Amino acid sequence: MQAVQNFFKELTRDILDVTFTLFKIMIPIIIIIKVIEEMGGIVLLSEWLSPIMELVGLPKELGLVWATTILTNIYAGLIVFINLDMSLSVAQVSILGSMMLLAHSLPIEAAIAKKAGVNLIATLVIRIGGSLLLAWLLNISYQFGDFLNQPAVTLWQTETSTDTSYLGWGLDQVKNFGIIFVVIAALLFTLKILKLLGIEKLMAILLRPFLRILGVSREATNLTIIGITLGLSFGGGLLISEAKRGHIAARDVFTAIMLLNLLHSLIEDTLLIMLIGADFTTIFWGRLVFSVLVVALIAQLTKRLDDHFCERYFYRSVAQ
Repeated sequence: MQAVQNFFKELTRDILDVTFTLFKIMIPIIIIIKVIEEMGGIVLLSEWLSPIMELVGLPKELGLVWATTILTNIYAGLIVFINLDMSLSVAQVSILGSMMLLAHSLPIEAAIAKKAGVNLIATLVIRIGGSLLLAWLLNISYQFGDFLNQPAVTLWQTETSTDTSYLGWGLDQVKNFGIIFVVIAALLFTLKILKLLGIEKLMAILLRPFLRILGVSREATNLTIIGITLGLSFGGGLLISEAKRGHIAARDVFTAIMLLNLLHSLIEDTLLIMLIGADFTTIFWGRLVFSVLVVALIAQLTKRLDDHFCERYFYRSVAQ
């Protein structure tokens, strides 16, 4: 009986610790982004991004979609995309979708990465630079091979909110935080059960060869898997908690976060982008292969650099 009480006492403490860390980052940033949106900041950013969109074979109007996605999230970007009502090819939608998958929710997710000890500039470079590089490579490939030129079929259906007031927006955010809390609680409970059953160790053994290539440590394995499947906010929040306790080295946290920057929420986000007519092979396997190659190169680079140099420009320890 005492063991059960200790189990749930420790679980409750972990849940509150992880959610408090995430909410402390997310709440002020969400408010700031809302202010920027109301002041026309997203429209201004879209104007800056228009020339870039044309470089990767997309209409300049889609700069508004990517700008919205970068500052808010994929859902908001998709709503803007639907409202533009543009006729695009599968290739174009796949390029746009890949950019959205790699670079979205940057104010919140970059702040989470920074909280884990990863340099803010490094995060922005890998996410924005990575998305542009992948889009450029895809555009060249599609043009060279004359692939996916058929019209894209959009399946996404939007629901227009009847309450556009600040109160309605605030209530939506509260609901989102409630969902996040429930998901984190379920994740932490599952992790503890997996530890008790020994399944966590088995997962680590099976995935270790793959993650070793990327330089992800054994201690960060399961948390990285959570981030890849469910999202950087969840995986990153758990990594922050473990990093603060000194359970994971700063270099390992950096490699794990770099991977999660490019490859997270692999299930939900992929399905979302498919709803606007993107090619599955491109947005799933293309993103997966690209992310693994880029992070493998980063991991090898940091191994060859001096620790003091890395700690100054790439990451820092957050252990308490």
